[in-house]
Amino acid sequence: MVVFPDCKINIGLNITSKRSDGFHNIETIFYPIQWTNVLEITGKQNSGLPAMHVSGLEIQGDPAENICLKAYYLLKKDFPQLPSVDIYLHKTIPAGAGLGGGSADGAFTLKLLNTKFNLGLTGAQLLQYSLHLGSDCPFFIYNKPCFASGRGEEMLPITLDLSAYIIMLVNPGIHVNTGWAFSNIKSSQPAKSIKHIIQQPPETWKYEIINDFESPVFAKYPEIAGIKQKMYDLGAVYASMSGSGSTVYGIFASDIAAPKEWPKHYIQKLIR
Repeated sequence: MVVFPDCKINIGLNITSKRSDGFHNIETIFYPIQWTNVLEITGKQNSGLPAMHVSGLEIQGDPAENICLKAYYLLKKDFPQLPSVDIYLHKTIPAGAGLGGGSADGAFTLKLLNTKFNLGLTGAQLLQYSLHLGSDCPFFIYNKPCFASGRGEEMLPITLDLSAYIIMLVNPGIHVNTGWAFSNIKSSQPAKSIKHIIQQPPETWKYEIINDFESPVFAKYPEIAGIKQKMYDLGAVYASMSGSGSTVYGIFASDIAAPKEWPKHYIQKLIR
């Protein structure tokens, strides 16, 4: 059984306060983007430990720590009848890019295991499991535009359709450490909630919707700031860094071509 974990962009990201559990309260809009990895799970032909097989873009770290395996073992605790499996993951979404590709892999693994092996978990139960994998994972259980608050797990589905626009995503291959990014932000309450601003036309967002991570990240990595400015030079109605970076996206009202002068190591994607 094969599924296609997608990714997301953050439209605005406000860090509103530091929590007693060490996390931060945020508010953001999660918007799904059809740039996908490929995930397949098969039952192992013989007994043994589950195995992870990764192709495509490189994933840093120990394969045994992959979020897909973590999702498997999370369910295995409560469903001992879950058989050993082979997990095949083909990566096209850059890791550590602010797009939630890894979180999607984990959430889709939960959903796929639930379907393939008839575990009978409800959407609400899958949400609870996904929280143990990461703050962005619950979104990929919904996988619809949402206003997110709390540490990112409190979801309110919203009506938002950007299908009339073209979205360009550019990743310069810079890994931004999320912990470092959070440590360089002073939390504050925004004057106006993103939940209300998002109801306005995208052409107005440039003047009101911000990503709090941009200030420290742009100061350390001017190349990322340059990509955002280039998006506006090309005619974007709105441009922003997604999450803690380093991917930058631009929302365009008409067709667009990526500049030829951008370095070849940039990973670019147009969503029409």
